[in-house]
Amino acid sequence: MKPDESGSTRPQDLLEYERRFWGRGRLVAGVDEAGRGPLAGPVVAAAVVLPEGVHVEGADDSKQLSRETREELFNAITSTALTFGVGAASVREIDRRNVLRATTIAMQRSLDRLKAAEYAIAVDGLPVKWLGREHDAVVQGDALVHSIGCASILAKVVRDRLMLRLAQRYPGYGWDRNMGYGTAEHREAIQELGLTPHHRLTFTGLQYGLDL
Repeated sequence: MKPDESGSTRPQDLLEYERRFWGRGRLVAGVDEAGRGPLAGPVVAAAVVLPEGVHVEGADDSKQLSRETREELFNAITSTALTFGVGAASVREIDRRNVLRATTIAMQRSLDRLKAAEYAIAVDGLPVKWLGREHDAVVQGDALVHSIGCASILAKVVRDRLMLRLAQRYPGYGWDRNMGYGTAEHREAIQELGLTPHHRLTFTGLQYGLDL
Protein backbone atom coordinates (compact mmCIF):
# COMPACT_ATOMS: atom_id res chain seq x y z
CA MET A 1 0.00 0.00 0.00
CA LYS A 2 1.41 3.38 -1.02
CA PRO A 3 0.06 6.93 -1.18
CA ASP A 4 -0.32 8.57 -4.56
CA GLU A 5 3.00 10.29 -5.24
CA SER A 6 4.08 12.49 -8.11
CA GLY A 7 6.57 10.64 -10.24
CA SER A 8 4.88 7.25 -9.92
CA THR A 9 3.77 5.67 -13.17
CA ARG A 10 1.38 2.72 -13.03
CA PRO A 11 -0.27 3.63 -9.66
CA GLN A 12 -0.58 7.25 -10.79
CA ASP A 13 -2.39 6.10 -13.94
CA LEU A 14 -4.66 3.78 -11.97
CA LEU A 15 -5.73 6.55 -9.59
CA GLU A 16 -6.50 9.08 -12.30
CA TYR A 17 -10.22 8.31 -12.25
CA GLU A 18 -10.53 8.47 -8.45
CA ARG A 19 -8.58 11.74 -8.20
CA ARG A 20 -11.29 13.53 -10.17
CA PHE A 21 -13.76 12.70 -7.38
CA TRP A 22 -11.37 13.08 -4.47
CA GLY A 23 -10.74 16.65 -5.63
CA ARG A 24 -14.46 17.33 -5.12
CA GLY A 25 -14.56 15.66 -1.71
CA ARG A 26 -16.17 12.40 -2.90
CA LEU A 27 -15.06 8.81 -2.58
CA VAL A 28 -15.44 6.16 -5.28
CA ALA A 29 -16.95 2.70 -4.99
CA GLY A 30 -15.51 0.46 -7.71
CA VAL A 31 -17.68 -2.51 -8.67
CA ASP A 32 -16.91 -5.65 -10.67
CA GLU A 33 -18.14 -9.22 -11.02
CA ALA A 34 -16.74 -12.69 -11.47
CA GLY A 35 -18.35 -15.80 -12.88
CA ARG A 36 -20.77 -14.55 -15.49
CA GLY A 37 -19.71 -17.13 -18.06
CA PRO A 38 -19.32 -20.52 -16.31
CA LEU A 39 -21.68 -23.47 -16.66
CA ALA A 40 -21.83 -23.93 -12.88
CA GLY A 41 -21.75 -21.87 -9.70
CA PRO A 42 -22.99 -18.43 -8.67
CA VAL A 43 -22.05 -15.04 -10.03
CA VAL A 44 -20.24 -12.90 -7.46
CA ALA A 45 -19.76 -9.13 -7.34
CA ALA A 46 -17.67 -6.90 -5.11
CA ALA A 47 -17.58 -3.19 -4.32
CA VAL A 48 -14.48 -1.47 -2.92
CA VAL A 49 -13.98 2.05 -1.53
CA LEU A 50 -10.35 3.06 -1.07
CA PRO A 51 -9.06 5.87 1.14
CA GLU A 52 -8.18 9.06 -0.68
CA GLY A 53 -4.73 8.98 -2.24
CA VAL A 54 -4.11 5.27 -1.59
CA HIS A 55 -3.43 2.40 -3.94
CA VAL A 56 -2.79 -1.26 -3.23
CA GLU A 57 0.45 -2.18 -4.92
CA GLY A 58 0.06 -4.98 -7.45
CA ALA A 59 -3.74 -4.85 -7.58
CA ASP A 60 -4.92 -4.90 -11.18
CA ASP A 61 -7.30 -6.84 -13.39
CA SER A 62 -7.80 -10.15 -11.56
CA LYS A 63 -7.70 -12.14 -14.81
CA GLN A 64 -4.03 -11.20 -15.28
CA LEU A 65 -2.94 -12.47 -11.84
CA SER A 66 -2.15 -15.92 -10.49
CA ARG A 67 -4.42 -17.46 -7.86
CA GLU A 68 -1.68 -17.13 -5.25
CA THR A 69 -1.19 -13.43 -6.02
CA ARG A 70 -4.94 -12.78 -5.88
CA GLU A 71 -5.12 -14.40 -2.45
CA GLU A 72 -2.30 -12.18 -1.18
CA LEU A 73 -3.92 -9.08 -2.64
CA PHE A 74 -7.29 -10.06 -1.18
CA ASN A 75 -5.84 -9.61 2.30
CA ALA A 76 -4.13 -6.34 1.36
CA ILE A 77 -7.32 -4.91 -0.18
CA THR A 78 -9.66 -5.89 2.64
CA SER A 79 -7.28 -4.47 5.25
CA THR A 80 -6.74 -1.24 3.28
CA ALA A 81 -10.23 -0.39 2.00
CA LEU A 82 -12.39 2.07 3.90
CA THR A 83 -15.26 -0.30 3.23
CA PHE A 84 -16.00 -3.19 0.91
CA GLY A 85 -18.91 -5.46 0.14
CA VAL A 86 -19.37 -8.80 -1.61
CA GLY A 87 -22.66 -10.09 -2.99
CA ALA A 88 -23.71 -13.15 -4.97
CA ALA A 89 -26.61 -14.38 -7.07
CA SER A 90 -27.38 -18.08 -7.02
CA VAL A 91 -27.67 -20.54 -9.88
CA ARG A 92 -31.43 -20.52 -9.34
CA GLU A 93 -31.51 -16.74 -9.74
CA ILE A 94 -29.40 -17.00 -12.88
CA ASP A 95 -31.79 -19.53 -14.40
CA ARG A 96 -34.91 -17.61 -13.39
CA ARG A 97 -33.81 -14.06 -14.19
CA ASN A 98 -31.00 -14.57 -16.79
CA VAL A 99 -27.34 -14.01 -16.04
CA LEU A 100 -27.34 -10.25 -16.73
CA ARG A 101 -30.14 -9.62 -14.24
CA ALA A 102 -28.49 -11.96 -11.76
CA THR A 103 -25.20 -10.08 -12.13
CA THR A 104 -27.04 -6.85 -11.39
CA ILE A 105 -28.55 -8.43 -8.27
CA ALA A 106 -25.09 -9.47 -7.09
CA MET A 107 -23.79 -5.92 -7.68
CA GLN A 108 -26.70 -4.42 -5.76
CA ARG A 109 -26.00 -6.75 -2.86
CA SER A 110 -22.33 -5.83 -2.81
CA LEU A 111 -23.18 -2.11 -2.73
CA ASP A 112 -25.77 -2.68 0.00
CA ARG A 113 -23.00 -4.11 2.20
CA LEU A 114 -20.88 -0.95 2.09
CA LYS A 115 -20.86 1.19 5.19
CA ALA A 116 -23.52 3.86 4.76
CA ALA A 117 -22.22 6.87 2.84
CA GLU A 118 -22.59 8.57 -0.51
CA TYR A 119 -20.16 7.25 -3.07
CA ALA A 120 -19.59 7.83 -6.75
CA ILE A 121 -20.09 4.38 -8.28
CA ALA A 122 -17.87 3.10 -11.10
CA VAL A 123 -18.78 -0.23 -12.72
CA ASP A 124 -16.64 -2.27 -15.06
CA GLY A 125 -17.97 -2.59 -18.61
CA LEU A 126 -21.20 -1.21 -20.03
CA PRO A 127 -23.96 0.64 -18.14
CA VAL A 128 -25.95 -1.63 -15.82
CA LYS A 129 -29.57 -1.05 -16.79
CA TRP A 130 -31.23 -2.29 -13.60
CA LEU A 131 -28.66 -1.24 -11.01
CA GLY A 132 -31.01 1.39 -9.58
CA ARG A 133 -28.13 3.72 -8.70
CA GLU A 134 -26.43 6.45 -10.67
CA HIS A 135 -23.10 5.13 -11.89
CA ASP A 136 -20.33 5.48 -14.43
CA ALA A 137 -19.58 2.54 -16.71
CA VAL A 138 -15.91 2.18 -17.64
CA VAL A 139 -14.99 -0.24 -20.41
CA GLN A 140 -11.94 -2.24 -19.28
CA GLY A 141 -12.41 -0.54 -15.94
CA ASP A 142 -10.75 -3.41 -14.08
CA ALA A 143 -7.48 -2.38 -15.76
CA LEU A 144 -8.07 1.40 -15.78
CA VAL A 145 -9.75 2.26 -12.46
CA HIS A 146 -7.95 1.11 -9.34
CA SER A 147 -11.00 0.59 -7.14
CA ILE A 148 -12.62 -1.52 -9.89
CA GLY A 149 -9.43 -3.57 -10.22
CA CYS A 150 -9.51 -4.18 -6.47
CA ALA A 151 -13.18 -5.18 -6.67
CA SER A 152 -12.41 -7.63 -9.46
CA ILE A 153 -9.86 -9.36 -7.23
CA LEU A 154 -12.26 -9.66 -4.29
CA ALA A 155 -15.04 -11.02 -6.49
CA LYS A 156 -12.73 -13.54 -8.17
CA VAL A 157 -11.20 -14.77 -4.91
CA VAL A 158 -14.56 -15.20 -3.18
CA ARG A 159 -16.03 -17.07 -6.14
CA ASP A 160 -12.96 -19.30 -6.48
CA ARG A 161 -13.20 -20.18 -2.79
CA LEU A 162 -16.85 -21.12 -3.24
CA MET A 163 -16.04 -23.32 -6.23
CA LEU A 164 -13.21 -25.03 -4.33
CA ARG A 165 -15.68 -25.96 -1.60
CA LEU A 166 -18.17 -27.24 -4.15
CA ALA A 167 -15.40 -29.26 -5.83
CA GLN A 168 -15.00 -31.24 -2.62
CA ARG A 169 -18.74 -31.97 -2.50
CA TYR A 170 -18.98 -32.81 -6.21
CA PRO A 171 -15.69 -34.45 -7.24
CA GLY A 172 -15.15 -35.38 -10.85
CA TYR A 173 -16.06 -32.08 -12.54
CA GLY A 174 -12.69 -30.43 -12.03
CA TRP A 175 -14.15 -27.33 -10.40
CA ASP A 176 -10.95 -26.88 -8.41
CA ARG A 177 -9.26 -26.26 -11.77
CA ASN A 178 -11.90 -24.90 -14.14
CA MET A 179 -14.01 -23.00 -11.55
CA GLY A 180 -17.16 -24.13 -13.33
CA TYR A 181 -16.21 -22.89 -16.80
CA GLY A 182 -17.05 -25.03 -19.81
CA THR A 183 -13.73 -26.74 -20.35
CA ALA A 184 -13.53 -30.04 -22.20
CA GLU A 185 -12.91 -31.77 -18.87
CA HIS A 186 -16.03 -30.23 -17.35
CA ARG A 187 -18.26 -31.04 -20.33
CA GLU A 188 -17.04 -34.63 -20.46
CA ALA A 189 -17.77 -34.98 -16.73
CA ILE A 190 -21.33 -33.76 -17.30
CA GLN A 191 -21.78 -36.43 -19.94
CA GLU A 192 -20.50 -39.12 -17.60
CA LEU A 193 -21.82 -37.97 -14.22
CA GLY A 194 -24.84 -35.86 -15.11
CA LEU A 195 -25.85 -32.48 -13.75
CA THR A 196 -25.60 -31.18 -10.19
CA PRO A 197 -27.84 -28.66 -8.41
CA HIS A 198 -25.10 -26.10 -9.07
CA HIS A 199 -25.22 -26.29 -12.86
CA ARG A 200 -26.92 -23.48 -14.78
CA LEU A 201 -29.65 -25.19 -16.77
CA THR A 202 -30.23 -22.21 -19.06
CA PHE A 203 -26.65 -22.16 -20.28
CA THR A 204 -25.62 -23.64 -23.60
CA GLY A 205 -27.01 -27.12 -24.02
CA LEU A 206 -27.82 -27.78 -20.38
CA GLN A 207 -31.48 -26.84 -20.56
CA TYR A 208 -31.88 -29.46 -23.30
CA GLY A 209 -30.22 -32.25 -21.39
CA LEU A 210 -26.67 -33.47 -21.84
CA ASP A 211 -26.16 -32.83 -25.55
CA LEU A 212 -23.14 -30.53 -25.19
